[in-house]
Formats: sequence, structure tokens, C-alpha cells
Amino acid sequence: MVTGGAGFIGSHVVDALVDDGHDVVIVDDLSSGRRSNLNPRARFEHVDIVDAAALERVFAAFEPEAVTHQAAQTSVSVSTREPARDASVNVVGSVNVLEACVRHRTGRLVFASTGGAIYGEVEAPRLARVGDPTFPLSPYACSKLAVEHYLRMYTAVHGLHTTVLRYANVYGPRQDPHGEAGVVAIFSRRLLSALACRINARKDVGDDGCIRDYVFIADVVRANRLALAGTLGDRTINVCTGVATTTRDIAEGLMSALDLRAALEHGPWRPGDLERSVLDAAAMREEIGEPVGLGDGLRQTAQWFRDHPDPLP
Repeated sequence: MVTGGAGFIGSHVVDALVDDGHDVVIVDDLSSGRRSNLNPRARFEHVDIVDAAALERVFAAFEPEAVTHQAAQTSVSVSTREPARDASVNVVGSVNVLEACVRHRTGRLVFASTGGAIYGEVEAPRLARVGDPTFPLSPYACSKLAVEHYLRMYTAVHGLHTTVLRYANVYGPRQDPHGEAGVVAIFSRRLLSALACRINARKDVGDDGCIRDYVFIADVVRANRLALAGTLGDRTINVCTGVATTTRDIAEGLMSALDLRAALEHGPWRPGDLERSVLDAAAMREEIGEPVGLGDGLRQTAQWFRDHPDPLP
């Protein structure tokens, strides 16, 4: 089972699992996922994970051996405006998934957590490591950390095998360019539409923007496959590159990949945005593999947006 399997990350995970020969059921309410992302070789259930009864019916019908839980309210800024909505989806919905896993003796659950928000500010030159103190500074980060604690309890009390993947800032083909998250997708679409790109301030208007660790979708898919197979064990791991990248770096990289130029506008700091978040990638490199370089990832992403000029909902 892949919750959120019609979304950006979830749909790529579904495609890989189907290609591996697995029988896959997608659970998605299509609130942010797209029908065009659905793999026709997977079963689709239009279900909201907050609806425990509907979720139970899917579990009872499919009896999944493993679940990769990607469904979430993913926007930091939305969580800041609507913390109750964020907690309903990310905490209550996740508990519903965990309860169903226990009732139906699901063997393993893989949880999509956040490395990009859970550690709080990561001052240079430090790289955030699993085991470092966590300082969530947004309701979104709080909800993800809360679920990590639930997972530890479900492992200790119920014996559910769990792997936590703390994603850095994920980008790649199919990312939604409409909204507040996903700067690579937003800039790709704007550049191809001959529109200016806006760099929100890290501290002061006119600076190079927030510093992030950008990880390509193919690396996230690899991590999920290994986690579902049990190769990564019952643990938490950063899925990242360890490379500090500014918003301006993203804009310049995409302009180079597309061979286009555009005006760069400057905006204020956004509430909930961390100034710097870069993760330690040592375990990633050792157990998942060398991550895709930013230049290569941006080229692949830019080409996808060039080839798909009119994304459909």
C-alpha cells in the first residue's frame, strides 16, 4: 500500500514498486494528488486517511504486507496558517494508518518524515545528523516529529517494523508548480512561461534566499524500495545530499539547464521558513547510494517540465 500514491513522491514510489512486480494499492483523497499521476497497473482507492472507517475497508480488502506512508499535508506555510488541519491529516491520519497496520498484521511501515524541517535551524557549517536534538519550528515539523514518536511506541508495543525516512527538500518531475512549496517546480514553470522568479529572503530582502539540501526524486524512490524490503532495518535515516544550496543557486541552475534567462525578484522572509537546513548524508551514501548531483537533477527536472507544458490536475 502507498498512501498518497497520486502525489509527487508517492506516484514515483508506486511506479517503481509496480515495475518490481509488486501488487500495489494506492490510497489517496486527491486533495493534492493528481489523477494523471495514477499508475494504471495499481489499484486505486479514493480514500482520505482521516476517515478511519474507509481506511479500514481498504486494509480489510487488500491486507497489505507493507505500507509506505507518503500521504500528508506537506506545506510548511499552510501548517502555519492552519495548524489544526495539519495535525488532523498528519497526526490523526497517521495514527489511523498505524492502527490499521496493527489490526491487519502488516509487517512493515515506511514513514515519510522531514529532515528539512525537523531539526530546526542548522547553523553553518553543521550538518544535521539523526540523533541530533530536534527543534521543530512549524506545525508541519511538529506533526512529523509526533508521528515519529508514535512509530517508536507501535514498534515497542505492537512489534510493527518501521523505517523513518527524513527527506531533505525533494524535487523532480511531476512536482506541483502550483502552490507555495516546491521551488524547483515553481521556477521551472515560471522560466518556461517567461515570468520572473521570486527569491524570498533568508534574512534580508535581496539576499540569496534560504539555504537548503535538495534531493532528487530518484534517490527518494531508492530509499523507499530498500526500506520496504527491510534492508535499512528499523531505524531513522536522512535522505539527502549534504550540499548547501541557496534559492538563487536553484534559479541559476534552472536557467542554465533550460538555456533561458529571467528576472529575479526579491521578497521578504516567509513565516515558518528556516534560514538554513542541510543534512548529514554519510548514512545515505553508505546504505542507499551516492545521491544524484544537483546539476543532473535540475537538468532532468527542467526537461520534464519542458516536455509537459500543460500539466493536468
